[in-house]
Amino acid sequence: ADLRHINRLLEQPRLTDDYQILCIPGGFSYGDDIAAGRILATQIRHHLNETLAQFKDAGKLILGICNGFQVLIKSGVLLPDLANGHPVATLTWNDSAQFEDRWVNLASFGDRCVFLRGIERMYLPIAHAEGKFVARDGATLDSLDQRGHLALRYSGQTGANGQLAFPENPNGSQRDVAGVCDDTGRVFGLMPHPERHIDATHHPHWTRLPQRPEGDGLALFRNAVEYFQ
Repeated sequence: ADLRHINRLLEQPRLTDDYQILCIPGGFSYGDDIAAGRILATQIRHHLNETLAQFKDAGKLILGICNGFQVLIKSGVLLPDLANGHPVATLTWNDSAQFEDRWVNLASFGDRCVFLRGIERMYLPIAHAEGKFVARDGATLDSLDQRGHLALRYSGQTGANGQLAFPENPNGSQRDVAGVCDDTGRVFGLMPHPERHIDATHHPHWTRLPQRPEGDGLALFRNAVEYFQ
């Protein structure tokens, strides 16, 4: 894997030709000015939109983690805008109105997403202030759900309104959404951090658990690599 600064891609968009997987990681791009991921998303929308469209059309994979998920949503790379230019969905402030840093249980839904193949459940950390998934309206939310886009959700004891309560749903996301995939299943964004649970010793209670060969997050990355083998 190579680490590339966004400015290098803006200078040389064809750098993506050398890769099969593009990951936009977490990390408060541009200090979350205006809104989380907004500035980087705008750069992509106006300067790299065609490049990433060709990347997707070539059958390649795109992953966005935390801030990367926010960027993919707000750039329209993950869920293309409606015909009138309005976004299908966004990620906004947590219901708690504060930064949430905790571990969460997750469950995958459907078999559309390449990254989640063979994964039923995961235990991963989250660390964000703007992770609440909100669809444009109820009909849009139903459509995304029915078409299998809402691929990863927070898991736990369902509340009286059919949705998880805090902290099992740490941000108030509609339908407990933690991750979303596109129509192809090859573009995926999630708020939890799989890269922070690669080794079994990353688990906060690993010394009290039976020995395990790996952390829950590793399978997601393995799926991406094995997709091209």
